[in-house]
Amino acid sequence: MKVTAERIDNHKTVLNLEVPQTEVVKAVEKAYRKLANQVNIPGFRKGKAPRKVVEMRVGKEALLDEAFEILAPQAYAKALEEQAIDPVGRPEIEVVTLAEDQPLVFKATVVKKPEVTLGQYKGLTIEKTAAEVTDADVDSELEKNRSRNAKMVVVEDAELKQGDLAIIDFKGFVDGVPFDGGEGKSYPLEIGSGSFIPGFEEQLIGAKSGDEREVSVSFPADYFVAELAGNEAKFTVNIHDIKRKEMPELDDEFAKETGEFDTLAELKSDIKNKLEQTAADKAEREFRAAAIKAVVDGAELDVPDVMVENQIDNMIQDLDVNLQQRGMQLAKYLEYTKMDMAALRENYRTAALYNVKTDLVLEAIVKAEGFTAAPEDLQREIESMAQNYQTTVEEIVKVIRETNRFQALNDSVLRKKAAQLVIDSVAAQ
Repeated sequence: MKVTAERIDNHKTVLNLEVPQTEVVKAVEKAYRKLANQVNIPGFRKGKAPRKVVEMRVGKEALLDEAFEILAPQAYAKALEEQAIDPVGRPEIEVVTLAEDQPLVFKATVVKKPEVTLGQYKGLTIEKTAAEVTDADVDSELEKNRSRNAKMVVVEDAELKQGDLAIIDFKGFVDGVPFDGGEGKSYPLEIGSGSFIPGFEEQLIGAKSGDEREVSVSFPADYFVAELAGNEAKFTVNIHDIKRKEMPELDDEFAKETGEFDTLAELKSDIKNKLEQTAADKAEREFRAAAIKAVVDGAELDVPDVMVENQIDNMIQDLDVNLQQRGMQLAKYLEYTKMDMAALRENYRTAALYNVKTDLVLEAIVKAEGFTAAPEDLQREIESMAQNYQTTVEEIVKVIRETNRFQALNDSVLRKKAAQLVIDSVAAQ
């Protein structure tokens, strides 16, 4: 086989491949036997029809196309190995000559994985944030705990204020005509929550139980219901009850009711310990991220657009899966966020580029250090995945096998080894 390479730019290379005619003949014969076993031809058992009969049935072009599918992948793989090219994605194929009496000639335009010139990746000095927790932090968390355990009680002869819960009936009109979705009965509305149209909740402040109020609002110009967007509306609102939080006393009894504590001091101590652990975890994550970022920023590489686009595809696919798990479709999400797919892709672009750079830099470190993934490394990674996804090791292995993701698993383990090497060698300030 003859192979020549023509560099188009920093990323694209055109491989010109010529496969000997003798190989084409063999591939056509294989293609005939494969198709003969697939097509039904009256008067012949499958696989027993003569070649001329099969050709008449499927066409000479189909036979040659099948032969190409047999030859091209092998020839392409050999060409990549010969030219030492690590490709990104699938190649663009252009067939030049495809005939049984001639050599097979075709072109494969391939995007090469970029070369990475590593900067310093060991012995970096990175500042680590101190995980400090103050008494004010503890008091703030205690107050949140207190608020979560508050009771909503009906208050008589009280005026609505911020934070109150109003039980209301409402009916909306545009130009005096009721509209769909503009009516509710015994609706619990927290004043100040911002859950209604801007200006609605504020006009109820000061009202009492039994009052009726007329509220005038304007729907935002970008309101998700096109028929209402930008329109003036009036609502008739009846206030049934006003509920207000009744905060529990901060004492030993409160500590006993909210956890396995005998005293308020024990509860405060537990809160402080948890806040300190959370702060320490956050500081560690930021420290690790800063170390990896320093290594990525210190490397030299030129990322092909196709790698960024592929990463964006993966990120949107992950978003779609997460939305479906919460009972929402991607189309609805875009509608609620007032974005189209182009805007969503653009939002992901910066993060996608950094993710691609990070993976490439970590892969370069793997190569520089000669890392390999031992069976026990792969097993630990599978066990970690099973724990994260709350499933069994057997189920994770099944998914990996069905989706042919063993190489991806291996690469992930190696990148984590490289990242840990960076972290372990950092000197923290």
